[in-house]
Formats: sequence, structure tokens, C-alpha cells
Amino acid sequence: MLDKRLYHHLVTWLGQWPAGLPLHVVGSERRIRPAWDGRLYPVVGVGTGKKALLSVPPTRTAAVRELTHLPMDELLTKLPGALGQDGWRAERLVFRYTLDPAPLPDAGEWVAAGGPDLPTWLRPFSGDVLVARDPDGRPLAAVGVKRHDGHGHELAVVTEPAAAGRGLARRLVAQAARRVLDEGAVPTYLHARENVASARVAAAAGFVDGGWSAYLMFDPSTP
Repeated sequence: MLDKRLYHHLVTWLGQWPAGLPLHVVGSERRIRPAWDGRLYPVVGVGTGKKALLSVPPTRTAAVRELTHLPMDELLTKLPGALGQDGWRAERLVFRYTLDPAPLPDAGEWVAAGGPDLPTWLRPFSGDVLVARDPDGRPLAAVGVKRHDGHGHELAVVTEPAAAGRGLARRLVAQAARRVLDEGAVPTYLHARENVASARVAAAAGFVDGGWSAYLMFDPSTP
């Protein structure tokens, strides 16, 4: 049985769950409203292996449904055009979640996002971020939390090159996942299929690959 937090997250994030068709397209007002970082994400989707659901702007539902006969990889190449977003890119990611993070020791401290000494990539995040520092206080690795809704929070981790190979990323991700669960949400983790390093971090932190996929469309020219 699907965890109720994950179920409510998918319903809220996508506009509907589960998929009623092998490839189900739904229109959602969330696709035309700013997301966790203030940007628009006109396509968000989740697939479980047998079925997939794509959430798109309500005015583009019919145009995307006309593509559902195509193999997913081909559909993704045509998706930006169907949404009037030429130049954008749609891609498939690995979608993971955990209800049982690995019992790794904590590696960082929670601090308010936006601190002047934090890495620039953390700036879009709101609330607290989790940071591991060296003895001189310099950040070595950090986790930001994409608070999509009250039921599901996605974790993103980056390690400074000089600190790679120390196991900081997996410890931070597991630590952050425990906090998300304590707050009553389910922690999720997305990564590119070819990103072996990110996959290893996720697995070591307790995010098992259950064969689920995520689908996103973004503007590659935007930092």
C-alpha cells in the first residue's frame, strides 16, 4: 500500500494520482503558478514503470494528449513544442523516496537559507538548509529542501570538489530525510539516470530505486 504522505504529495504536486491510463495527462493550475523556487515548471510527471502521469497547464492538456501514442523518449522531445516552449527541455529522471533513512551519523547543522557564507546554489531555497563545514567554518557540502507541499519535500545535495569521497553527501541526505519525516512529510530524491554518483548517494542514504521515474521540463538557459 502506498504511504499516505506520498499519496497526498503526488495528488497535490501533480493534481491527480494514480494514473488511470498507461500515460495519463492532466491539467493542473499548479503548472502555471510559481513553484518552491519562484519559477514555473510547466510539466511535472511521475511514472511507476507500468503507468505514468503528466501534469501540464490546463490550456495545453489536449495538445499533450495528442502525443501520448508516442514512445516516452520521443514524446519528451516534442513536449516543449506542444506547450509553446521551444528551446526548453523535457527529461526523465529517477524518482526515489524513503520512509526508512539509513542510520548514518549526522554530518551537518541546520541554518537559515540565505546566509552570506553559504554556497550560491542554496540561494533559491527557503527555510533551513543543512550544511557541513570544515574546522574553519567553510561549507563542504549542503542539502537544500524543495518544499513542494506539506506532504512531500525533495532533497538536493552538493559537495565541494575538495570534500568529495568523504561520505558527507550520504550522511547529510540521511540526516535531512529524518527531519523531513519528523515534520510529517515524505522525503524524495530525484537524479539523472546517468548520474552514477548521485545514485550511489541516494542508495546509501536509504533511498531505494523502485523503478519510478520523474518528468520535468525546464529552460536550460536559466541558471
